[in-house]
Amino acid sequence: MSSQELAAALAGAHRQRRTIAAAPFESLLKEAEQAYAVQEEVARAMGWFDRPVPQHWKSGGPSQAATLTHAGLPPRHVWASPADAGGTHFNWRLIEAEVALRLGRDVTPADAQAFNPAAAHQWLDGMAVSIEIVDSRWENRAASALLKLADLQSHGALVLGAWKPFAPRDWAKQTCVVQIGNAAPQPFQGTHSLGDPAWLLPTWLRHVTRHGATVPRGTVVTTGTWCGMLEAKQGDKVKAVFEGIGEAEVQL
Repeated sequence: MSSQELAAALAGAHRQRRTIAAAPFESLLKEAEQAYAVQEEVARAMGWFDRPVPQHWKSGGPSQAATLTHAGLPPRHVWASPADAGGTHFNWRLIEAEVALRLGRDVTPADAQAFNPAAAHQWLDGMAVSIEIVDSRWENRAASALLKLADLQSHGALVLGAWKPFAPRDWAKQTCVVQIGNAAPQPFQGTHSLGDPAWLLPTWLRHVTRHGATVPRGTVVTTGTWCGMLEAKQGDKVKAVFEGIGEAEVQL
């Protein structure tokens, strides 16, 4: 198996709206850069992007000590809240409630190298509540981390709430409430894995600019879950509310 065959298999899974077996590819990828190359090849095959740098991204990791991972998101599955995803195919419907950040200026490769997250408010012009619908083209959740990374880090769709000006916050006190269908609302406080969503900005920006690209003003990154991954099913309405930031909802 080759990385080209892996990219072709993933593109085929997207087109045919199905899952594929991970086993034939498990030993193929040895490092993250190979997975990112597959991401880019799948994007080319699918014709997702009409610009050098995708406008929407996901980035994150389980802790500040972990390696962060990133994926550019297909624009056809980035929606404004309230969104209706009832006619969209998903293999899985796992829910992450997140905070998205929006750049207020262009970021060059040199800017990315010098970026200090303590000065994030000088680089951002907006934040919004976001809901990521986590999905996979792999048959089960036991696929390797690198295969998941190659598959857009298990991305399905992104729903963005209304934007408001970015301002530093006491993220340890930030509350989030998620409701899925008729289940009881689930509250969370200070549960972002990195402690501060803006902490990942330097790593993400260095990833995006690593081949010399400039990240345009208005580029959006969603920054990781506050609620883990919650199970949802077709027909559920999902709503996430972050006090002082806003809300987002999607009908599955």
